[in-house]
Amino acid sequence: MIFGTENIFFLGAVLIFISIVISKWGYRFGVPTLLLFLFTGMLFGSDGLGLEFHSYESAQLIGMLSLSVILFTGGMDTKFHEIRPVLAQGLVLSTVGVILTTVITGFLIYYLSVWTRLDIGLSLPMSLLLAATVSSTDSASVFNLLRSQGIGLRHNLRPTLELESGSNDPMAYMITVALVDLIVSAGQFSIGGLLLKIAVQLFVGAAFGYLSGKLLVWIVNHINLPNPSLYPVLMLCLVMIVFTMTDFLHGNSYLAVYVAGLVAGNSRLSYRRETGTFMQGVTWLLQIVMFLTLGLLVNPHEMLPVWLVAFAIGLFMMFFARPITVFLCLLPFHVPVKAKLFLSWVGLRGAVPIIFATYPIIAGIEDADFLFNVVFVITLLSLSLQGTTISAVARRLNLALPEPKKGNEFGIELPEELNSQLTEIVVRSSDLSEGNRLADMHFEEGTLVMMVKRAGSIIVPNGRLVLQEGDILLTISHQGESRVGEKGET
Repeated sequence: MIFGTENIFFLGAVLIFISIVISKWGYRFGVPTLLLFLFTGMLFGSDGLGLEFHSYESAQLIGMLSLSVILFTGGMDTKFHEIRPVLAQGLVLSTVGVILTTVITGFLIYYLSVWTRLDIGLSLPMSLLLAATVSSTDSASVFNLLRSQGIGLRHNLRPTLELESGSNDPMAYMITVALVDLIVSAGQFSIGGLLLKIAVQLFVGAAFGYLSGKLLVWIVNHINLPNPSLYPVLMLCLVMIVFTMTDFLHGNSYLAVYVAGLVAGNSRLSYRRETGTFMQGVTWLLQIVMFLTLGLLVNPHEMLPVWLVAFAIGLFMMFFARPITVFLCLLPFHVPVKAKLFLSWVGLRGAVPIIFATYPIIAGIEDADFLFNVVFVITLLSLSLQGTTISAVARRLNLALPEPKKGNEFGIELPEELNSQLTEIVVRSSDLSEGNRLADMHFEEGTLVMMVKRAGSIIVPNGRLVLQEGDILLTISHQGESRVGEKGET
């Protein structure tokens, strides 16, 4: 069966529905959801139930569209005050780290091609190209796994990983495209020209992303649309415009949308809650579509001849290339050894390497099919081995913390424009020593008790309400005003 105008919507909806249902069991058994999406695509593909999909160009287009939204949403969810302490080390990992991973892994692949009996037979440029496609940690996989595992991490590891995975795709993309150009041009390539191109892409991408983020925030805050539901749609359209315009200006589009997301997520934004919910939903949809598409694209029988080579490269990256890269990059920083070991292990590969592996095929490079299948097996190995053990490794290294609480017991949020904060206060016995009525409690001036939660019931209070130990008070106050006690800002 092939995808056509008559059945594409039906088949697409069925595949997405099945993926969502299967993902429920993935959470229960600790299997990465995105890995299940890949397997679902493979199950329904040409070697499975017979759906025919062989368009690398379409897969690449879907991947580019999906990654632009995933990176933007990841940037919006990243708080600058969290990544500020790890900004330098995160950027070193996402730039120098990608280069080191490419070089170390590329020479290993070339060594395996020349000096072992493994049937590889790749030239040095092709070996480096294969290494470059898998040199970056995948943003979709890392964002998804860190947020679904339900654990916190010591030593600012979570913002470090999110910053690295969100910002290292541009470097891997530039190296991959440059090596494709080098191979296609049969060596007629200038190193100086390559470095200049990379510098221009980084500068234009970062600068245009920052300016676009500021403009995006201004538009959303001042356009005054009559229907609030249009704001998230407007945001999505602006993301697409930023991605396309950056490419038109010869900048790095992936970097631009990530930086724009950082700017938007750390600015005062109208209808933030509605926009955030919409973007999260679209991100999930695009992740599912992207992984399903890549699963349909591959022919599992073609992976059998390359699995030994792919396992050798994948295991080398996990246990040697990634740790060497992490320890070298973090030498100037005071990072505990256990934290470095954890960073070394969470070098997840996902959809990004597979998408990058389509570029050599579309360019018509010899042995590109071999490269694509190797990258796919490495991705499956990474998600299966590393993705299922993140929580266990964190606990083993004593790096796991309880996940920070999100929201409040009452499910209430305030618009940023109010310049106010909600605070939860748990009533203790010492708080009732001077009287047990709400009026007897001492609060900062300008603080108002909105609700009281008692044994699952919500009470709208007045000053005569008799409080009990364990009651949870929801207060509202101006930013900066709070009461000293057991509380949690929301």
